[in-house]
Amino acid sequence: MSGYAMLPTSSHEGSSAYAPSPSSSHRPSSPSSPSALTRARTALHARLSNSPLSSALDSLKPRTVRLGAYALAALVLVSLAGLSLRSGTSGAAGGGLRLESPLAGESARSQWGSYSSWADGWLGGSRAGTGGGGGAGGRSRAQNERLLDPPLELDAKSGLLMPPEVYPAALNPFKRANAAFVALVRNNEREAMRNSMRHLESRFNRRYNYPWVFLNDEPFDDEFKKGVRSMTRSEVHFEVIAKEHWSYPSFINQTHAAEERQKMVDEHVIYGGSESYRHMCRFNSMFFFQQPILENFDWYWRVEPGVEYWCDIDYDPFVFMEANNKVYGFVIALYEYRRTVETLWDVTKEFARLHPEHIADNNAIRFLVDEPGKGLQDGEWNNCHFWSNFEIGSLKFWRSKPYMDYVKFLDEKGGFFYERWGDAPVHSFAAALFVPQEQIHNFYDISYRHNPYSTCPQNRKLFHDNGKCECYPENSFDLDGYSCMRQWWRSAGKPAYYE
Repeated sequence: MSGYAMLPTSSHEGSSAYAPSPSSSHRPSSPSSPSALTRARTALHARLSNSPLSSALDSLKPRTVRLGAYALAALVLVSLAGLSLRSGTSGAAGGGLRLESPLAGESARSQWGSYSSWADGWLGGSRAGTGGGGGAGGRSRAQNERLLDPPLELDAKSGLLMPPEVYPAALNPFKRANAAFVALVRNNEREAMRNSMRHLESRFNRRYNYPWVFLNDEPFDDEFKKGVRSMTRSEVHFEVIAKEHWSYPSFINQTHAAEERQKMVDEHVIYGGSESYRHMCRFNSMFFFQQPILENFDWYWRVEPGVEYWCDIDYDPFVFMEANNKVYGFVIALYEYRRTVETLWDVTKEFARLHPEHIADNNAIRFLVDEPGKGLQDGEWNNCHFWSNFEIGSLKFWRSKPYMDYVKFLDEKGGFFYERWGDAPVHSFAAALFVPQEQIHNFYDISYRHNPYSTCPQNRKLFHDNGKCECYPENSFDLDGYSCMRQWWRSAGKPAYYE
């Protein structure tokens, strides 16, 4: 499928309507004032003439969605025209919103960061310091005149006039990437999964409607299915993992594997005695991207049960990745427990010697090796890796020949079972070595918590003073001594808007 495709429809078990109508079926249509819709159409048509966009907007149903789409399109046109809506700066009469040209030399990101300053005037009451004649917490006449009158419908049962329902994803006019959320989860993790969905839907997906894909080595029960379906208006898919993707390969000596597990139990290594954990790590390293349900997708966002997001995500990370030719996105980097991956680095070096054609120029070896001037073959791994419970990445990369050659080589060494190789260092080594480091992206602007660690954007002006985030920057794991962000910044540089 090509990039920027609309979300696929599917007859797969558990799929639901892609974009349910914001109008409730129990509300019969009733005459309402056409003036708001007419004004919106007239203004927009004056700008678009008879363009395909105006025709598409006219075809939207029901009327409430059509009206909202016109309003949103008008705002988009203002943005694309390079104009900024800003609140009045003095207390003079008639203060409020006005149109003015962007500040000379102001970067696009800075203009975008000021979104809330002009949106406050019409989305809510004025903030302290914004001025305007509407009074604290109020709305000026000029502000109200810029808004459309809501079309009211008479509710047959209650006899009350109801304003239109507004579902953000239905009003979003932009194409989505060909992407999905992917969660490997068990039936008994239903509530933790619902919590993760609650965060992601409210912070991001209610505006984009990307589908959810749930994977399990056992069939999902009805309670799990009902529980997660109730958390989203997007399509939902359930897939049972094939047995050969969650079992011992024929070349593994299971007696030896059991002996090695017991050694880790005796040494109190976390998950040291768990067979299922090892199957999970092997699955996430080798097979998740090969599941039939994901064959037609290009991008994925990995979601674990019980994670939290503490900032609004107002742009589309999938489209960002595609537009900027990124391959792998992460939030947290930290040190690995070396006892669980004792031979992984040496096996990776062996693979690189056999397949030098797979090693990218300008790779991110400086993230993995601390010693100045040393590289993959003569350097020592510093134990840094990307924490893979959050990933936004290209499924095409995992399906590529370099990566498939690599994981097959690893699998034959037996380290997933004789040690406890995790998918996080496997993914990290592959991303750091097989693609240029500029194709790896740190989503520093996404506040993410997976117990016990969390991140929080540091730039207060862009993320906190405007109400976008509710986390505390000083508590971000990026600043912790166990974090490997220093090594990443050394290799790739610190983001321009990090502070």
